[in-house]
Parts: sequence; C-alpha cells; structure tokens
Amino acid sequence: MFSRILIANRGEIALRIIRAARELGIKTVCVYSQADADGPWLAFADEAVCIGPAPATDSYLRIDRIISAAEIANVDAIHPGYGFLAENAHFAEVCRDCHIEFIGPSPEAMALLGDKLSCRKMAKESKTPIFPGSTKPIESDDEAIKLAHKIGYPVIVKATAGGGGRGMRIVHDEEALTPAVAAAGQEAQAAFGNGAVYIEKFLEEARHVEIQVLGDKHGNAIHFFDRDCTTQRRHQKLIEEAPAPNIDPKKRDAVARAAADLIRRAQYAGAATVEFLMDRQQNFYMLEVNTRIQVEHPVTEMITGIDLVKEMIRIAADEPLAYKQRDITIHGHAIECRINAEDPDRGFIPQPGLVTEFAVPGGPGVRVDSHVRAGYRIPSHYDSMIGKLIVHAPTREAAIAKMRGALDEFRVGPIKTTIPLQRRLMDEREFIDAQYHVGYLERLLKTGTPSAGDTGPVASAAPSNKP
Repeated sequence: MFSRILIANRGEIALRIIRAARELGIKTVCVYSQADADGPWLAFADEAVCIGPAPATDSYLRIDRIISAAEIANVDAIHPGYGFLAENAHFAEVCRDCHIEFIGPSPEAMALLGDKLSCRKMAKESKTPIFPGSTKPIESDDEAIKLAHKIGYPVIVKATAGGGGRGMRIVHDEEALTPAVAAAGQEAQAAFGNGAVYIEKFLEEARHVEIQVLGDKHGNAIHFFDRDCTTQRRHQKLIEEAPAPNIDPKKRDAVARAAADLIRRAQYAGAATVEFLMDRQQNFYMLEVNTRIQVEHPVTEMITGIDLVKEMIRIAADEPLAYKQRDITIHGHAIECRINAEDPDRGFIPQPGLVTEFAVPGGPGVRVDSHVRAGYRIPSHYDSMIGKLIVHAPTREAAIAKMRGALDEFRVGPIKTTIPLQRRLMDEREFIDAQYHVGYLERLLKTGTPSAGDTGPVASAAPSNKP
C-alpha cells in the first residue's frame, strides 16, 4: 500500500480523498492555487503545496507543476479526483514515466474509452448497445449532412473528447446542422484542446441511466448497479439517485453486466462509469464512458456499503478486487442533490463570495460532502458546486421524504444556491413518479408549468435559499 499520495484537485473531492486515505493509513499532500490558499480542506492534509495563480490553466491544469510538487513531496501516487486532469491520458502517461502511480486507468485504457469514437467501436464489439452514428470524426459539412440524413433527425453533435456537456449540440433539421458542427468544434477545442466532433442519433424524452464499474490490474471487473441522473439542466446533473427507479430487473442486470464486460475488455483498472440513455421501452444505448470517479458516486456507496475511493486506491496499489459480483447487493435507496452556488432565478448565474452562514442537516441516513464552512469565500475561478447532500432510506418514497427534510434544514447564506429549486423538485409529480426524461427540468424552468398538486413556478417559487 502507498505511504503518501498527492491529490491533484481541490474542494469537496480533495477532502473526500483525504478522508479515504486517512482510513487506509496513507498521508496526503494537497496542491492548491493562490485562490485556494485558505481552502478549508488543506487543513486536513498532511502537507500542502502551492502550484500557481488562480486560473486553472496556471495551476490545476499544469502537469509540470503538479509533477514537481509530487517529486518534492516524495509521494508514491497521485489521485486526480474528477475534472481538471482526471481524464487526461497524457497526464497519466507522465505520471508513469516519472514512476508515480496514477490512481486511475492506464493511459492506454483511458485513451481507448475516453475517446468516444474508439469507445463506440469497442462497445459494438462487446455487444453493448450504441446509437446509430459516426465511426470517425466529421471532416466536412457535406459529410455531416449525408450522415444526419441517413440516421434521421434529431441528431446530436458531440466532441470526441471531454465531457460535462461541452462540445455538444442537438440538431433538429438540416439548416441548423452546419452551424452546430462548427460551434461544437470550437467549444470542444477551447475546452479540451481537441475540436474533433461526431454525430449520432439523438433520443428525445430519454432517461439518463449509468452503471458504476470497478476493474483491477488482474483482469477482474464488477459492477455496482445503476444510478439515475435524469434530472439535469444543459447536460449538468442536479439530482442523482440509486438504484434507477422503475426499471425491469432483467434489463437492469443485462445492461450492468454489459458495462462490466466492456470495462474488462478494455483491461481497465480503476473506477469507471458507463453512461446510457434509456427510451420508454427501456432499451439502453451507450453514451460514453467516464474514466474517473463520478461526482455522484456517494449514492452508489450508500446502497452498496462500498467505499469506492478506497477501492480505487487499493486497485492502484495492485491489489485485486476484494469482491465478487455476487457480493454486491442493493440495500435501500439513495438520492443526491448537488448544491451549487448558483441563482436559478437568474439563469443559474454563479454566486461567488463570502459565506457567512453554513449549517448542514443531520440525522440517520443523511450525509453531506462539502468543503465549505462559515467564513469561506467561494472563488470565481472554478466550478460552482459547493457540496453534495445525500440521503439513504429503505425505499425511494422514504428517501424523498428524508431529502425534503434535509433540504429544509440546509442553511447557506447570503449567497443564492440551488437548494430551493431542489426542494421544489422533491414535490414535483414527474420526479415523485419517476415519469421524467432528460428534458423535463428544462421545460419546467422555461415554462414554469407545475405538475398536478403543485402551487407555482419551479424556479421562482423560492427566491431565497433559506426555506
């Protein structure tokens, strides 16, 4: 097992990794930018090293500075968390060249599955269902038009690299296709340094269901069942839950096993999430593979009792998986709300600034993963997520009731957050009945149309983030 690891990240996920490492008896080194010099999570690390100015391009995305910090601190391994360099195959390769273990997949496996086109090819070979679409990057407008005509509108233009909803455009007709290809390519180039895009069939009114998988360096791979991430805005998830509600058990098992087989074939070691869209008939189509730990991993931990971050560290240390597939079972239901420092009433504009009040809920089955405390100033340079509220209960109905109470207790001020919107959604009929699709929240935000029994517009129903 490692004696010291470096955490190449910040905020909530940095603190999450520190906690897992501490339980394994591993010392931690955190890197930080000048904007994060007072980051509360740094106090819990054994050592902290400044790697540059506030912009991520000058700090958290600087491979050379992170490697220098790792060498100075004499660490055995680097955990990238999520975001920043977590899915950068070159970073994983540099770590290997410098004889520092990367807590994640090999550069080869990351490149294979992180590139959406090569991932589609492998999925097809492993009989994992995929959408009709490109087999190579789009190289001309004529090629895009011919392909879209062949598979039928609507289609989606997607970046071959990256994720998080960037480099994606939904297109409903030929007139909009060429500008969408150009815009997606430009956005992908700016976000990921790779402007290549492809086209595939777009499934309207789909649910977003994903499978959590772990693979080790000994050829083993097992799944930890599924999560539902349908409640999202502009491809950014706001609420996640596990297991996905109202899915036929046989179909649930089949898609989970296909996901584990895909990871096994890729000789993948570490945590991965295979994302799918599901239609009304519960047919699954693979979207992509995220070659890292996911923001929403806690809901899987709550229903399985497995600490996924500790398992990632053990796998990187060359330990075989300690579990067989038969050992992984579902216990109850878990829901997570991503608490973002954003104002839903003003187009989700970020809300950086001083937090003077931060009181978290508690009680049985309530978990809060956050780096924030009263007196912390949220910087404007990074993602607006300030924490995650997770609840666990024997049934989905009980979990929703528990989440209502926990959101009512959560106090953050004076900044605006997504808490009022998430509290409102706990009373939304479409959410309660799990009769939703990836576009339902956008519709509610746009029209303010309430479900039966609702009392007002979603976004403006609670102008304050204090219930």
